[in-house]
Amino acid sequence: MRHNKCNIITLAFALAATAPETAMATVPSSLLPQDLSPWGMFMNADIVVKAVMIGLAFASLVTWTVWLAKTVELMRETAKAKKRVRMLENGPALLEAARLCGDDKDAVAQIIRSAEREAALSGDDYSDGFRERTELRIERVQHAMARRIARGTGVLATIGSTAPFVGLFGTVWGIMNSFIGISESKTTSLAVVAPGIAEALLATALGLVAAIPAVVIYNHLARSISAYRALLGDAAAQVMLMISRDQSRRTVRLSRAAE
Repeated sequence: MRHNKCNIITLAFALAATAPETAMATVPSSLLPQDLSPWGMFMNADIVVKAVMIGLAFASLVTWTVWLAKTVELMRETAKAKKRVRMLENGPALLEAARLCGDDKDAVAQIIRSAEREAALSGDDYSDGFRERTELRIERVQHAMARRIARGTGVLATIGSTAPFVGLFGTVWGIMNSFIGISESKTTSLAVVAPGIAEALLATALGLVAAIPAVVIYNHLARSISAYRALLGDAAAQVMLMISRDQSRRTVRLSRAAE
């Protein structure tokens, strides 16, 4: 009797040890994943999850394109502005500075030409009213140039704030489909459930891949644009100093002519 009990216990342990293998063997091979690489998970994902992934990949491409374009533009415009500021620091007259700018379209050249235009319209009247009108013109040019240089950076803020939620939507949709697949396949095997969950989590990963660089690049460009605006402020101050020097020269000439 004791010998029979030992045989029964041994058989029970053997069945328990082989149960997982038996459960795995009952899973149809068509339900098991064939490719768990990122590309394979993308190809096996639901159409909605695929659309989310494609949208996030496009958003990431837009982020890096904006970074490259705005970095090149900022470097070029900053170099031109620094060159103009050095020219203004040499103390030329307003007409001479406008002549040196020629037909260039950079921000500081437009500031100088705007001041020269106001001087021409005012008939060389260097009164306080002329200075106020010139400051208003220069301020308008500064704001216009700041808006132009910041164009396109708003999309980075949008991507940085919405991409994680778009990826989360893809994840929720994918997990929902995984549970539906569990119900339809009549099995709770992890080998069947895990691939769908992995595909869903890939959407969240892509959302973070799109959002994190967008936020970092946006902050970097915001600092660079702030530095560029400060440089335009220095140029505007140099123009107003130039106008003040021209006014002093004109006063001296009038005083000598009166003598």
